[in-house]
Amino acid sequence: MTSSVLISNFTQEWAESLRRWHLGFFFIPTTVITLATLLANPVLLTCIFLSRALRRETRYLLVANTLTADMLFLILNLATVVCNTVGAQIPWIVCELVTAVTVTAYCCAILTVTLMVIDTYAAVRWPLHYHDILPPARTHRILVGVWVLAAVYPFTLVIIMEVERGNILEKMPACLVLISLGFIQVQNIAGIYIFFFVTALICTILIFYCYIRLYMVTRTQGIWKSRFSRARVTLLAHGVLLLLYFAPGFVFTLELFLFQKDNISLDVHVWLSTVNMCVFMLIPRAFAPYLYGLRYREISDTLEQLLHRHRRLSQTTAS
Repeated sequence: MTSSVLISNFTQEWAESLRRWHLGFFFIPTTVITLATLLANPVLLTCIFLSRALRRETRYLLVANTLTADMLFLILNLATVVCNTVGAQIPWIVCELVTAVTVTAYCCAILTVTLMVIDTYAAVRWPLHYHDILPPARTHRILVGVWVLAAVYPFTLVIIMEVERGNILEKMPACLVLISLGFIQVQNIAGIYIFFFVTALICTILIFYCYIRLYMVTRTQGIWKSRFSRARVTLLAHGVLLLLYFAPGFVFTLELFLFQKDNISLDVHVWLSTVNMCVFMLIPRAFAPYLYGLRYREISDTLEQLLHRHRRLSQTTAS
């Protein structure tokens, strides 16, 4: 049986399982969380880019990049969920491209969040030379490099899949990252595991190293003594957010592993993938804008100024 027939049959069975278990109802929380995030993220991005002081700070440029990657991920994820829910027929090449961009956006967000921890460490460790180490121009180049790094492997896989399978013209009733990557031939599966595992391992090591060094550098300054000190609250908030960002990636790796097991029921794959796609991957992106908006006083102050200016303009127009 050819690869295209296997993919077509499997996606058809996947769509039938979605309907049988009424998992289309997960469309509701997905839409609510996505819309709430897409309303908040542009507001924060506006605050950052309209303020000359904020857009020249590395940490706010990193925040803006994270929010941008999250918005791209959420839009593609919602579009995929909608298409799968209504049973829309999607060309395979379109599904592969959506998969590549989705993986790129997810990896870019993870890499940027890691850079935010490194940036905090650099600001505390070398306060006098910090602005010389990371000027805005260098930060822009780093962010471009992050996007390129995040995109290289997914788009390379798309090219490999197209070359190995040939031109698959069939339209699929379900488009999922799991299905796109899961049908890569066996010799490429190891590369996928290595990519996700090594990326997660490097990011985790860097984050733990920076946090440990931050504690060692600042422990004599008394900022950790109070149980509810700003440093403790910040560390807790960022730790929870990092965990929420990384956890869906590990769940997805588990999905890929189970995908290769013939003795696992299709319903297990469908449930695990749907919950991860519609809930786990959305939670950190829903918390992020509100955490950043409340955590960084400069952003909240800029937002208040914009609202105050808009209110005064409205009053002037009305009078």
